[in-house]
Amino acid sequence: MAGAKRNLDASRRALAAWWSEKAGSPVEIDALSIPKAGFSNETLVGNARVGGESVEFVARIEPTGHQLFLEPSAAFQASMMKALAPAPGVPVPDVIAEEDNSSILGAPFFLMRRVEGRVPPDRPCWHEGGWTAELSIAERTRLYENGLAALVALHSVRPGNEFGFLARGDKADAFDAYLDHVAEWYAWSRSALVSGPDTIAAALEYVRAERPTDVGDVCVTWGDARVGNIIFDDSLEVAAVLDWEGAALGPAGIDLGWWLMFEQFFCEAAGVPRLAGIANRAGTIECYEALGGRAIENLRYYEILAALVFGLINNRLAHLAMTEYGAPRDRATGFVDRNITLLRGWLDSVD
Repeated sequence: MAGAKRNLDASRRALAAWWSEKAGSPVEIDALSIPKAGFSNETLVGNARVGGESVEFVARIEPTGHQLFLEPSAAFQASMMKALAPAPGVPVPDVIAEEDNSSILGAPFFLMRRVEGRVPPDRPCWHEGGWTAELSIAERTRLYENGLAALVALHSVRPGNEFGFLARGDKADAFDAYLDHVAEWYAWSRSALVSGPDTIAAALEYVRAERPTDVGDVCVTWGDARVGNIIFDDSLEVAAVLDWEGAALGPAGIDLGWWLMFEQFFCEAAGVPRLAGIANRAGTIECYEALGGRAIENLRYYEILAALVFGLINNRLAHLAMTEYGAPRDRATGFVDRNITLLRGWLDSVD
């Protein structure tokens, strides 16, 4: 949706001229295309010839009108991938170049090398169809456990000075700062809550009032930890971990709660059985810990936190679909209505 009005040929020429200046030699770019996946960024894919080398690349452009996150930043995502580049077990695309001037493509952007491989689809959910459904049971188990292993590897990264840009606010406690950020996000998006505003408000009250006292060590969190944000190679190893808009410092429960929430959202909450070979909630937690992940208490709390944040994102998506693209409400709110039902059920269970 975000790039529907973009003139791709004009963008190709502007990007080639900019890249040529950066590289100090002529750069030629073949026709650009807009992939069908992803809503939080505008994404362009192309192939360039740079100094005699053929480079398949992806451009991520900071959203302007189509804004899902409170503070979307192309530079933030690029910084995250550069900081993670040396980390073992968490492969990320190579960042080629960045630009904070909006005059080139209409907003700041960065370029990264395209990584070969396949991403489990969201629509239809990867449990329902697509290439993942064609794998053997053993192959699906390997894919799922390799994804969890990448999450464990991320949580093992020591958050040193190179991750200083992740610090939010003026609070010394990283988790308190994260919860403050969620509260600010809620305040920013409250007028656009088209589904479950009372449930969203109750969830925010819950995560503030019931914050666990012992959350473990601060780690680097992904913010969108799920199978659908991973590129897998032909052997089902993790080729790249994607989408770092929500990265933060905080407890590992932020990510494991998100992973568990997303699987339940796509499966049990949608009436879709998990593919054979894919662990249920208890099995996923057991696998995460067996792979070396820290034992996490109060996981239902983190699942509620995840569903709250997901509800803010899905509400914003529905609002944009209705106001910017004229989608009827019943079509626009399908995802967020299911999200709210899941969140309400969890809140009722803890009450």
